[in-house]
Amino acid sequence: MSLDHRFSPKQIILENKKAIAHLSKDPLMEKVIKQVSSLKLPKSGNVFNELVKGIAYQQISYKAADTIYGRFVQLIGGDFYSPDELLLLSHEEIRSIGFSRQKASYSLNIAQFFKEKNLYTFDWATLSDSEIIKLLTEIKGVGEWTVQMVLIFELQRPDVFPVKDLGVQQAMQAVYDITEEKRALHKKMEEIATPWQPYRTLASLYLWGWKRENP
Repeated sequence: MSLDHRFSPKQIILENKKAIAHLSKDPLMEKVIKQVSSLKLPKSGNVFNELVKGIAYQQISYKAADTIYGRFVQLIGGDFYSPDELLLLSHEEIRSIGFSRQKASYSLNIAQFFKEKNLYTFDWATLSDSEIIKLLTEIKGVGEWTVQMVLIFELQRPDVFPVKDLGVQQAMQAVYDITEEKRALHKKMEEIATPWQPYRTLASLYLWGWKRENP
């Protein structure tokens, strides 16, 4: 069972230094860390909001997703909103700001699931990463990648490795000269990332940072 990973500022600094020292044992990861100009631990609102945001960001570019989600935030009235507030919006209203038909449906599915199971104020620290993935992937439209984004950016779990994330894949292919594809690619990435445990979240953040600076 996982601990609560909401560290105090002092703890964040100490843990970050320890994690960087550990990751830097990998010479290529050390180069990535040195090349990424600045890196902050992620901050977000809550699991429900982050899950809906994850749906918005699925399978499109960061730039497009930023624009569409920005419109959604304006539509619903702010960055923080409840399942009940989202359920007040119609499928057509959500589609009008750029969500696809499926993404609009998935967002409403999430709101209904959270409302029915009373999860909006749930204490997620009581569940492990795998338990959270199992629970939230019960929602139609929510896959493992989306839940991993929640684990990273909202719950700040330290050892999440989103092997199917395109940005992480592209960064590792470039940095580690990986030529494998599909399942073989995932296997190779897992092999490389195994020594990064228990700090694969931070490694993923550095890989994303590197990718953004090396498009």
